[in-house]
Amino acid sequence: MEPEDQIVRYTEHGGASIAWSAVGRGPPLVIGGWWSSHLELDWRNAGFRRFVGSLARHRTVIRYDRPGTGLSDRDAPPARSLDEELTTLEELVAEATPGAAPIALFGASSGGGVASLFAARHPERVERLVLYGAYARGVDLAPPEARAAMLAIIDRHWGLGSRVLAELFLPDATAEERAEFVEFQRRSASREVALASLRAVYDFDATEHLGEVLAPALVLHRRDDRAIPFALGKDLAGRIRNARFVALDGVDHFPWRGDSRGVVRETLAFLGVPAEAAEAAEAGSASGAVSAVSAVSGPTRLTDREREVLRLVAAGRTDAEIAAHLVLSPHTVHRHIANIRTKLGVPSRAAAAALALRNGLI
Repeated sequence: MEPEDQIVRYTEHGGASIAWSAVGRGPPLVIGGWWSSHLELDWRNAGFRRFVGSLARHRTVIRYDRPGTGLSDRDAPPARSLDEELTTLEELVAEATPGAAPIALFGASSGGGVASLFAARHPERVERLVLYGAYARGVDLAPPEARAAMLAIIDRHWGLGSRVLAELFLPDATAEERAEFVEFQRRSASREVALASLRAVYDFDATEHLGEVLAPALVLHRRDDRAIPFALGKDLAGRIRNARFVALDGVDHFPWRGDSRGVVRETLAFLGVPAEAAEAAEAGSASGAVSAVSAVSGPTRLTDREREVLRLVAAGRTDAEIAAHLVLSPHTVHRHIANIRTKLGVPSRAAAAALALRNGLI
């Protein structure tokens, strides 16, 4: 079951517009803003949408784009400290969850810093805190020379910098998936905003407030995460008094990639969702990760993006229309269609569409 279409809303913060959305039902689960986001482009990613949709079956999932990024005011300066990040999250929570009802927070990667700071400053509002792939101090992410080199690459050539980050965040992705993430990053933030955001990531230090978090916390981390070392997740959990640490298998940093079922299962169980209901949501999270040609003999798999393209091909869209809809270049769309035809063993796009419709591949 696909999650509902999101509706993007806006709130004012410091004279700038902040874009946010809410999908699902039930108590609010607010996702802290992180390195790079774009509400619209994220939602077009099939894996991301399934992940959020699985959580949204039991919680109202609230997301936002940080100032200067995504659909938020692109002329607004990005936050340069955790305290500045906190003011944005406070404004968003006040707008999206009026009143004093308790909320749950989900902080992934660099978003763990602002989520944990909100929990420390507003203990009366936070009933549960989930941290995934997060860490306590930015200086621990890499040696000083490596951090300086990464900042210099982004400053001098954002195109090259975005490609380096794609290799870091998506170690097991296909060339096409990495190319799409490069394009996503460059559409989500300018060079100046990306540089300021990464500098803030390296500078932030959550160690002082982690001991003040009173809410029960769940810390999830994949053992072989290539972007944020596993040891940093264990260190983070050890600094929070009511934290439980759960190790997950995998190399993917993004929670919607790889075994997203484990992230969904642990998160919903921690939030008090009954096991049977959590298992149903977990199955939904994995529904698109199985073989895209399971009704066809052979182990060939379509990527999430190839499935998206195939849906549009079957809907009769031209290459140009698909490119505009998915914010891709026509050349990238043409390459996706060629890959789909090869994997499905069909001679034309029409045959691919027919096969997809017959076998429920879309």
